[in-house]
Amino acid sequence: MEDNKYIIAVLVANISGVLSRVSGMFTRRGFNIDSLTVGETESSGFSRITISFHGDRDIKERILQQLQKLHDVREVEVLNANETVIRELLLIKVRNKSESRQDIMTAVEIFRSKIVDYSPTALVCELTGESTKIDAFIELLKPCGIMEMCRTGLVAIERGENCLKTVK
Repeated sequence: MEDNKYIIAVLVANISGVLSRVSGMFTRRGFNIDSLTVGETESSGFSRITISFHGDRDIKERILQQLQKLHDVREVEVLNANETVIRELLLIKVRNKSESRQDIMTAVEIFRSKIVDYSPTALVCELTGESTKIDAFIELLKPCGIMEMCRTGLVAIERGENCLKTVK
């Protein structure tokens, strides 16, 4: 069977332990998570979890069924990549050397990144975009000396008026 990438949005009650139960479900079933992000929604009583994973249709269906069984899960939806805005955030610290500074500045300009911290020895750049853009930026900065980096994982929201249902 073909291995596909899926992104699912999960609306959950904003209470302690929900994230543990959701991620624990993946662990117990032996499903791997590629990325997981979570944050409060427009309604403080709910959080939105965005999970990306690889698998075939059978795995996707089993994940959806198991998530819907969890007590504090209110809504689960598979997001169609063609109808969804998908972004990731990168913070990357690179060595600030005179011989590579112009290369870094050029990369920052081309990728529409920004420098958010400048010191005599290091620069911290911030970049938001699709994962492929983030990956390309990292590859371009490798020769400059990456000191440290962190990525958020995917956040995704449907285009237009389509919304993950909110339970009031």
